Amino acid sequence: MATTAPASARPRRLGARTRKAVLVTHIVSVSVWIGLDAALGVLVFTALLTDDTQVAAVAWQALVLIALWPMFTASLAGLASGAVLGLGGKYGLVRYWWVAVKLAINLLMSALILFALRPGLVEAAAYGRELATGSTALPEPTGLLFPVFVAPTLLLIAVLLSVYKPWGRIRERAAPSRR
Repeated sequence: MATTAPASARPRRLGARTRKAVLVTHIVSVSVWIGLDAALGVLVFTALLTDDTQVAAVAWQALVLIALWPMFTASLAGLASGAVLGLGGKYGLVRYWWVAVKLAINLLMSALILFALRPGLVEAAAYGRELATGSTALPEPTGLLFPVFVAPTLLLIAVLLSVYKPWGRIRERAAPSRR
């Protein structure tokens, strides 16, 4: 005799319209995050490679404006919408490896924005202000090349995981016992 779980024990699924709205929010937030990472790279390379002191000063100062709170907000929007999709969809939040890896990437990168990237951006902005006044008392920021390459790579991995959905379930369902 097969027993079914009570309605309260079954996971709640999103309706089609709600799922699509949350999916659009997820795609847009992650797209904004990727765009902000690209802008971060453009500004860092502009600041490092230009011979024009004023251009470098503006680029260093602009980094903190576009890459800190807007990027962190986009990461949180991606995290929240992804969690809603996972909890309200067929893939679950940690039922499949590809979803769990995406969740881990997002959590790691969101934390890195606040705790690793933020100090470098604040330092870069201070350097840019000094550079704009004609002073070079502070050393040129050097720690921003790592995020310029790592963040887009991790975000690309997350996109590829979404498209290809590799691996499988984290834990296979147990086969029904035969009696």
